[in-house]
Amino acid sequence: AAALQRLREVFDIEELPPDVLPRKKPPQFMVDLFNKVADANGITRAPGLLQGDVVRSFEDRVHVDHHHFYFDISAMEKGEQMLKAEFRVFKLKRTHRSKRSDVQHFCKVEVYELLESEKKPHKKHLIASRLLSLYTEGWEVFNVTQTVSKWVGNSRSNHGFWITTTHVSNNGMEHDVVTFAKSQGALQESRNALLVLFTNSNKRKSHSFVPSATNVMESSSASMSRRPRAAAAAAARSPVTACHRRELYVDFQAIGWSGWIIYPSGYNAFYCRGSCIFPLGESLNATNHATVQSIVYTLKLSQDVSMPCCVPDELKSLNLLYFDDKQNVVLKNYKDMVATRCGCH
Repeated sequence: AAALQRLREVFDIEELPPDVLPRKKPPQFMVDLFNKVADANGITRAPGLLQGDVVRSFEDRVHVDHHHFYFDISAMEKGEQMLKAEFRVFKLKRTHRSKRSDVQHFCKVEVYELLESEKKPHKKHLIASRLLSLYTEGWEVFNVTQTVSKWVGNSRSNHGFWITTTHVSNNGMEHDVVTFAKSQGALQESRNALLVLFTNSNKRKSHSFVPSATNVMESSSASMSRRPRAAAAAAARSPVTACHRRELYVDFQAIGWSGWIIYPSGYNAFYCRGSCIFPLGESLNATNHATVQSIVYTLKLSQDVSMPCCVPDELKSLNLLYFDDKQNVVLKNYKDMVATRCGCH
């Protein structure tokens, strides 16, 4: 139990999310983003592909009104710094075409921030506007960073977005000429509107555990006392293996996390094992300090000096795509999770 609690701290999971897979599908945008920044094992492809270290997606909570879009962003953590916010809506194709040749094929789309939710007509503030073709369909992305930053600071000011579409023709102005997809069953689920936040978690604390010298001595002597002398002698006679990297697979299904982690199903963290006895070859990536230490150890110039340690000297970050405890899909980057190279230090 203590080990799993420690693992939750490493992955910054306060409350274990409920199992929602496979009945709930993640937004395709988030799956595509994961595949862009990470390989199939979740290991970062290249630095700088992701803005910040957390991407949070929130799905629209209004299913009736085609003008109103609301997102519950309360899952944002304290101290999380927002870098960018995108409002993503899927514009549906206009089905009927006008027979008149002089009709303009464009409409004006305006995105507003609602300043209140109850009163009608709504008080609203224009955020963005653009011209769109009437007869094409696809995703439209609006930068709403300034507005959402205000909502993060004061959740009561979040009343959502309001979209209007206007078409100007010889017959005057037409309203609601095009619509944007809403979640109404499996067909349009993948087209449901999203609010995507790119943030920095600002959690840079190390999760490594440094045991006290007393604990090390106690555990060391205890393990030695339990080991038969014959086994110890055999170990001493066995050929010495140089410092190298070995596999260490972390299986999310085995630890009971597969119901909410979308990708990957597990990952190879690797670990370093072996000795750092003089002479240290180039493949051991030894520092000058480790080389001197190994010489002093080999020549027994000091009884207090131990052999240099075989440890990771190059690490890569891991990316997880998962459902949080409010069933929002999150992409999070965790630094220094995969040992890519070992060395003597």
